[in-house]
Amino acid sequence: MNIYIGNLPFKAEESEVRALFEQFGTVESIKLIKDKVTGRKKGFGFIEMDDAGGQEAINSLNEKEFQGRNLKVNPAKSK
Repeated sequence: MNIYIGNLPFKAEESEVRALFEQFGTVESIKLIKDKVTGRKKGFGFIEMDDAGGQEAINSLNEKEFQGRNLKVNPAKSK
């Protein structure tokens, strides 16, 4: 399951986001999106997890406070 994570704090590290989601299952991959020019994080990303763990993560983490910001966690939409 591909999961969209929005409203991430710009200072959040991949390892911190991974640890947050690993409470619900194995994280297969994680990608925090960065600006191509500046290299700064854009405040959103994607995580790939198994379906059961992914759905539990969505239910538990959507609107949850993380480093001072309320996360937006939803199934990722296909392009």
